[in-house]
Amino acid sequence: MEVAEVAKDPMKRYCQTLNLVDDPELIEKYCEAHAHVWPEIQEGIRSVGILDMQIYRLDTKLFMICDTVDDFDWEKDNARLAMLPRQAEWEAYVAQFQGSRPDAPSTEKWHLMDKIFELDK
Repeated sequence: MEVAEVAKDPMKRYCQTLNLVDDPELIEKYCEAHAHVWPEIQEGIRSVGILDMQIYRLDTKLFMICDTVDDFDWEKDNARLAMLPRQAEWEAYVAQFQGSRPDAPSTEKWHLMDKIFELDK
């Protein structure tokens, strides 16, 4: 029996990290906020070409994975996202948990990571 090779959809993946304020109560509120992300925020994320976004937490460290369309431009599309309805309000709200300036753009708070290993390569 032959195994058919499955073509992967064209996409880009961005991995980022961010540290939360070291306060268990604030961390709990941050997690709760992400259990109920505003619909406008989710719609905006999708509208700029982000196909999937996941955030993982270990203590105060966050790890985010963003899968995007192949022609996603990190700078241009994040700038476009920042201008969408309620995005600035959301960023200011979550900044209190992240320990960053309320007016800091997401690209200043989250730090892109370099891939150093891939099993299939």
